[in-house]
Amino acid sequence: MLQDGFTSVLQVKTRDEFGKELERFASNLGFKIVNAVAIVDHFGRDSDFIHVNNVPIEAHEIDVPQNSRRDPVMQHCKHASVPIIWNQDTYTSIGLGERWEAQARFGFHTGIALALHLPEGKHFFLSVDRDQPLPNDRGEVTRLVADLQLYAVHAQDIALRVLLPPEPERDLPNLTPRELESLRWTMEGKTAWELGNILGISERTAVLHLNNAMHKLGCINKHQAVLKALRLGVIR
Repeated sequence: MLQDGFTSVLQVKTRDEFGKELERFASNLGFKIVNAVAIVDHFGRDSDFIHVNNVPIEAHEIDVPQNSRRDPVMQHCKHASVPIIWNQDTYTSIGLGERWEAQARFGFHTGIALALHLPEGKHFFLSVDRDQPLPNDRGEVTRLVADLQLYAVHAQDIALRVLLPPEPERDLPNLTPRELESLRWTMEGKTAWELGNILGISERTAVLHLNNAMHKLGCINKHQAVLKALRLGVIR
């Protein structure tokens, strides 16, 4: 697929535009059905699932939570980032032939699915499905999988932006120059002892700067603090 076939999703501004873009991509790939899900995990309560798809309305009855918990495709994607190519055997091999038959009535005979697992408990699931077998040519199937993977990388940022409610603006933590330096050198793999030598301070003081930075960033260790500082743009 040409590069603009992937990057066109970056122009999407609304949920409706995103849905149309997904259908265009799936059709160009040779699939009638496409399903994208933005997922946000929460501590102590159920995760949020925001779907955009062209799945027939009648098929929603088979996608109840208790069925999804048994579905081999969903379970694979829940625990892995490697794409799965599925067909009837995927279901019959674990005694779920009836589930495959139920979804096959709506065009779900075979497909490709993957999930991207992102920071802060966010995930992006993308699948394309159809009522015809995949090509016999292994090289052609490999290309389809690669196209879906590359497209998912482009689409996940847009999906989280247009599907999830905007996060409230947060004030940046007021880190001191020493705390910022400590985080930068920690990012380079330096220990507190090495940090003290570089900054001309004691190891104990270096640890104090790191602990202060961790506290201000709301993190439980220095590595988490470095990642959060990078994400917030306070260090580069």
